[in-house]
Amino acid sequence: MRRALVLFCLCGLCFWMQAQKPFVIQPEQCNMPLFQTKYTADPSPLVVGDTLFVYTSHDASPEDIPDLNEKSSAGFFMYDWLLWSTTDMVNWTEHGAVASLKDFSWRSRDNGAWAIQTVERNGKYYLYAPLHGHGIGVLVSDSPYGPFKDPLGKPLVWQKEHWDDIDPTVFVDDDGQAYMYWGNPHTYYALLNDDMISLKSDIVKLDYKIEHYQEGPWFYKRNGHYYLSYATTCCPEALGYAMSTSPTGPWQSKGYIMRPTERDRGNHPGICDYKGRSYIFGQNYDLMHLETFVHHERRSVSATEIAYQADGTIAEVPYWLDQKPMQQLQWLNPYQRVEAETMAWGYGLKTAKMGIENTGVVTKMPYSTGRCNMYVNNIDEGEYIRLRGVDFGSSIPQSFSMVAAAAGNCTITLRVDGVSGSVIGTLDITPTVSLDSYQTFSAEVKHAIGVHDLYLCFSRPTGEVRLDWWKFNK
Repeated sequence: MRRALVLFCLCGLCFWMQAQKPFVIQPEQCNMPLFQTKYTADPSPLVVGDTLFVYTSHDASPEDIPDLNEKSSAGFFMYDWLLWSTTDMVNWTEHGAVASLKDFSWRSRDNGAWAIQTVERNGKYYLYAPLHGHGIGVLVSDSPYGPFKDPLGKPLVWQKEHWDDIDPTVFVDDDGQAYMYWGNPHTYYALLNDDMISLKSDIVKLDYKIEHYQEGPWFYKRNGHYYLSYATTCCPEALGYAMSTSPTGPWQSKGYIMRPTERDRGNHPGICDYKGRSYIFGQNYDLMHLETFVHHERRSVSATEIAYQADGTIAEVPYWLDQKPMQQLQWLNPYQRVEAETMAWGYGLKTAKMGIENTGVVTKMPYSTGRCNMYVNNIDEGEYIRLRGVDFGSSIPQSFSMVAAAAGNCTITLRVDGVSGSVIGTLDITPTVSLDSYQTFSAEVKHAIGVHDLYLCFSRPTGEVRLDWWKFNK
């Protein structure tokens, strides 16, 4: 499907206009949102070995909102948290829902899966989650993929006299002391015990206002400087930050990392170093604007590289769309299994975990399941999956294989360097025994040498088709 946004891409810079009329989008030239199969917000990056994970909250699409009266509402409808991973910063693999409201038995609301952060300590992964109006809880897992379990059966923090307890951020300092900051509009912190699931100190409310602070703090340390990045005063929210020489402040505002713009009502930072570079993640409405400019809380996560100056301050960056796409850190190997849900761009497609139907209704959601195989579906005419920087090497592969299940048919045209680029192969998906019966479909390949962007272009779909994984064969 092709929807309404005006994006003029000139010399790699995107100039934006709020106008509802047809357009031709060139996502290759713009720093577009990272994930397109779902609406995402509140990014929480976590580096584990060679892999960068990003946990996000999840704004429900209209079809996932159970209340018929609310499907067109502009409000927040958030039921679970999602997980994504990359090793090259441009091709991302989706892992689906990593946890949901159902994992907190003490919750009393069926909405409000707001901004989380996941941190690792001593081989365990701690997911800190606000349940709006009911404090901050914590889930624990032995794997970044889950399954996550609630070790407390109650909130870690809940100041019942107000609703400020949102957006937790946790950091473990060099001496092993862990800290948690949170709050809107006030800023709070507490020290955590080594078990990461209990408080070591009383809750401290800062007795001063950090300039422009609104919510969404992100606490970290780099080269001896402590940083507290945050969403700035609403609305619109920008990405601001403060610095300190102590983990408990005092905090001095250093201004903006990304300035306010009417193009972006809300924001939420997540910052990390990865493979020798520094990145900031945030959120916007750019994906929703491909469909409508009528405001809904359907956000999308973007990222960009940042640079630190000699004094530790962060150089400002332009708005996401006003930047070139991020640089790819390593080429993708097409001769090993590549999950179908790995993509740099796949707007219009949907994904799901095998054997799990996520209906958007909390009572029907599974508990945290851990890592599960996923598939790509909801394939329409003209849609495609783009993968950046695929290295075919110095010899042409012999064939392309796709593992899929289908109740109908679909043709996949393999192209390089564009949706109208050279055709290197054509694969026909035909019906299998059932949608749970996956089989391998293969096609010959020609003219694929060196590094190219790869496009899996879909045409003539009939019935449901589910794509599992693919690879090229030498």
